[in-house]
Parts: sequence; structure tokens; C-alpha cells
Amino acid sequence: MNQKLLKLENLLHFLQTYKYHTVCRQLHSLGQRRTLVQWRHGFSSAYPVWTAQIYAWPWQTDVLIGAALSQYRLLVTKEEKRPRKSQLSSTKTKKEVEVWIGMTVEELARALEKDIVSLPSGEKITFLDTPGHAAFSAMRARGAQVTDIVVLVVAADDGVMKQTIESIQHAKDAQVPIVLAINKCDKAEADPEKVKKELLAYDVVCEDYGGDVQAVHVSALTGDNLMALAEATTALAEMLELKADPTGPVEGTVIESFTDKGRGPVTTAIIQRGTLRKGSILVAGKSWAKVRLMFDENGKIINEAYPSMPVGIIGWKDLPSAGDEILEVESEARAREVINWRKFEQEQEKNKDDLKILEEKRKEHQEAHRKTREKYGTLHWKKRSFMKYLERKEQRPLKPKEKIERDSNVLPLIIKGDVDGSVEAILNIMDTYDASHECQLDLVHYGVGDISENDVNLAETFDGVIFGFNVNVSNIIQQSAAKKGVKIKLHKIIYRLIEDLQEELSSRMPCTVEEHQIGEASILATFSVTEGKKKIPVAGCRVQKGQLEKQKKFKLIRKGQVIWKGSLTSLKHHKDDISVIKTGMDCGLSLDEEKVEFQVGDEIVCYEEKEVSAKTSWDPGF
Repeated sequence: MNQKLLKLENLLHFLQTYKYHTVCRQLHSLGQRRTLVQWRHGFSSAYPVWTAQIYAWPWQTDVLIGAALSQYRLLVTKEEKRPRKSQLSSTKTKKEVEVWIGMTVEELARALEKDIVSLPSGEKITFLDTPGHAAFSAMRARGAQVTDIVVLVVAADDGVMKQTIESIQHAKDAQVPIVLAINKCDKAEADPEKVKKELLAYDVVCEDYGGDVQAVHVSALTGDNLMALAEATTALAEMLELKADPTGPVEGTVIESFTDKGRGPVTTAIIQRGTLRKGSILVAGKSWAKVRLMFDENGKIINEAYPSMPVGIIGWKDLPSAGDEILEVESEARAREVINWRKFEQEQEKNKDDLKILEEKRKEHQEAHRKTREKYGTLHWKKRSFMKYLERKEQRPLKPKEKIERDSNVLPLIIKGDVDGSVEAILNIMDTYDASHECQLDLVHYGVGDISENDVNLAETFDGVIFGFNVNVSNIIQQSAAKKGVKIKLHKIIYRLIEDLQEELSSRMPCTVEEHQIGEASILATFSVTEGKKKIPVAGCRVQKGQLEKQKKFKLIRKGQVIWKGSLTSLKHHKDDISVIKTGMDCGLSLDEEKVEFQVGDEIVCYEEKEVSAKTSWDPGF
């Protein structure tokens, strides 16, 4: 009884301290359900997509008193000290606010110096980086499938871009509602209404135009209306009554996977149903795990993971792929049975594809054999043998020089990345390669993890290049690669990696020859000179532009068409042999081909050829 009176006394003190209507809204929100909110924020330069996954389940007893006490304890206790990477700085024109992993809603509100209006207390905001380039379409599509609410961020000064349209389509395909956040509204050139009108073309109708999409004008720079955006997302979650069942077998989705030297295969996942506990048996793709260890987004070890929680899972036998569905099974024997069945199904599908390819090849050979019989069927055996001999002669093996030229037009690649999603994104970009006629791109191997000796051996065998993204190379591997003449290129920015790949492709392409004009002369008269018993045609010319140099190459142009290319046998000024004739001077010249006839009005152009490094025409889209 005394404990109940103490609770009521604390509640009354809390109500007297803070505004009544604000507390009521908070208590109402908390009394309805406990909501876990996670934000996924894309830090790309062009229109990131924020997605929020929200699940809820019934609260415990003494809802109002417990909620009020939790708020009261939070506000009267000292703020938890966290390591800061940089000091917060503020000016009259703008304010910088530090955001860290695991930041709670209350901490964000205090950093922005704003009141908490209707968000549950103690909930954390998780920022997951999602790139904004079109090459990451699979990653954005996977995110739309996992989340429950998509927060679409569009810049008010740029309007709707390609990435925005793609994100809208992913949200529609996944049948996920959208909350529109119009960013950069602090700029003078911002035009939010223009953005709303442009979105009408893609069936995104805001509430201002009679639709059901909430639009919030925000500024990430100044922090304006960020709490309003959070409120809009929470209100939509309440309207949709988003809930998850924390009981029963675990279901989830692999967000990312990578290999850690000390811990082995590790996955980060989102739990969508059930409660994950240590010792659970999980199946994902063609891999299974007995959960040995779990940790949250801060790296803190946890014993249970509820719906909507991001969790790192250790204990996988093999590395599953990003996007694989996680299911809980009752035993290790059942997990092995499921994995063996999935591998068998994959092998059967592969066999079907191989049979289809073999059937197509068989038809091609049959058609070629039929054409050969039609071609040689009516010929005498001697004639037939002679024609086959000529064909074999044309198909002679390549000479060493020709083989080197052919091989130099191929770029074998080995791709290694830190996580499965990074490798997937790079491979998606490489799928857009459309310049095989210039240089063939040959993917020898790809995988997750640091570069190994096996990768170097593969690169040496195929004369390839190793590209690594966010991976390490030991000194021993680097020395081995240097001895074997293998290039290892490491990058931490995916766009730089693709630019480096373009340069490597360009270096494998043969150089192009460009003509640079040195001088131009017009033919004013034609005559012939007798040397021995030969009559050599000579053209009397006047240099109109630049100069003529005897050692360079020349071409004869008549009525806009080139009728001869070659060198001069003589170049004279009056009776003197000369090597250079400058602008305005007259000269006589003869060509190295006597059969060419000059005509008055023809043009003689002096030029030189320079080799220019070729550049691949492949445009990955950025």
C-alpha cells in the first residue's frame, strides 16, 4: 500500500513539473503500446532514403504509473556520459549536433534543445548507411521488403531525382507506406511545393493535394522539424497498428554478412517475429547456425533479441548472403536436413540449366553440320579436299605476337569485399558493363574477406588484377604479389574503385592514332620533270597555312576526298632542296607514288600521327 502511495506521489509531482497536455500525450502513446523505432539513414549525396521499422506488443501492468515513473527517473537523473568524438559547436547562423550509434530519442531532443512530444522514452535510433546510387538497387529493394514505413527524403532545391523514383517504386512493390521528408528547406532557393507537384507524376499524393502521404518540411542542417518527422512516422505506425508477435519460432532477414578473424562468419539481421535467444538453431540460405553470441548495434552482448531489433549473430557454419530469410528450427539435425535439401534443389536447377545449354549447343552443331553437307555435298572429292585445306589454313594458330595482342584486350578480375553487400553492389555495377567489343571483362573470382595467397595465385594464372574494397593485405601477401607481378588495388570508396577499374580497362585497350595537321598548301600548277628515262609529275604549290615538313606524312585532297596518303620524294624552293616550307612560300613537290596525277585546285596537307591512349566507353552511371 505504501509503495502504491509513493508511486502516486511521484506521478503527481511529475504532472506538476511538466505541462499537462504534453505528459498526457506521452502517457497515451505509451499506454497504447511500446514501440521500438529504428531509422535507416542514407548518407548519400543524392536523396537518401530513411526507412523505419516499427513493431509493438502489449505493455506490462500499471501502464500509466510505470510510464510516468520511467519518464520521471529519466529527467531527474544525470545524463549518461558518452565518449564524444568532437566538441559540439554552435554559432548564430547554424548549429552542429553530434549523433552517435544507439542515441535515444531523449538525447536527440536535448541535443536539439526541443521538447519530447509524443515519442516513447528510452527508445533508440539506429542509423544504417544505405548508398544512394542506382547500382545499389538490390540493397534498397531489400530494405523496402524488410521495413514497415519508408521515410523518403527529397531535397527541396533539387527536386525528384532518379534515385527518388527508384525508391518510390521499391516501396510500392513492397506495399510499404511512405512518409515524405522534404529536406534543405532552410535554403533560399528551396521550393517544397515544386517537389510535391513533381511527385504527383509517380502517384505520391501528399495530404495538401488530397492524398494520404504525410509531407514534413525539414532541415538536416538546422534540425528544424526533425521531431515533427518522428511524430509523423510514429502516428502512421499507430494508425496502421503495426505489431509483431514476440512468441513462436524466430523469423528475420539478413541485412549484412561478413567474416571476422576472431569470430568467424558474422551476420547482422533484423528480427521480425519471435524472440531470438542464445543457443537457438537458425537456417538462412544454404547455411545454418547455433547462436553462440549476440550483440546489439553498440557491440554490447545481449541474451535476447525481440522483433524490430537489429542484432549481430555469431555461430554460423558458413556465410549467408545479404537478404536471406532467417528461420528457426528445432534441432541441428533438422537444420542440416533443410540445408542439404536446399543444396540438392540448387544442384537440380543447375543441372536443368546445363542441360538447356547443352541442347542449344547440340542444335547449333547439327545446324552447322547440315550447312557443311549442303556446301560440299555436290563437289568432287578433290575439290572438297582443297576447299577444306584452305579453311584450315585460315584457322591457323595465332602467332606469339598476335596472342599477346589478343590477351591484352581482356581484363581478368578478382573482387574481394569486407561484407557480402559490398561485393553484391560491385557486381551489380559490373553487370552494367557494355563495352566488351573494346575490352573483355572476365570475372575470375569474388568473395568476402581479406586478400589471400590463393587470390594472388589466381591473379598470376589469369594475368588479372585484384580489387579490394575495405579489406586488408598483409605484408607477406604484398611481397608475394610484387614478386609475381600481380596488381592489388585497394579502395574504401566504391566510386573510386569503379573509376580505377575504368582506367585499368582503358589501359588494356589498344591506343588510337590521331592526325594532327601541320600545314596546308594549294596546287597552282602542274608539270613534269625528266629524271633519266622517267617523267616524274611535280606540283607547284603555295603554302596557305602552317608549314610543310618533308619528313612528315602528306595527303592529297580533291573535292573534299582523300585520294592519296604517303611521303614526299622531293621538296624544292626554286632549285634548292629544302626540308621546311613556311606560310606564303612557293615550292615544288613530288610524291612517292608516280601514278598519282595532280590537278590545279587540289590541296596538299602535311600532318603527323600521334598515338593517344584509348578510353573505355563504359558509363556505370556516375
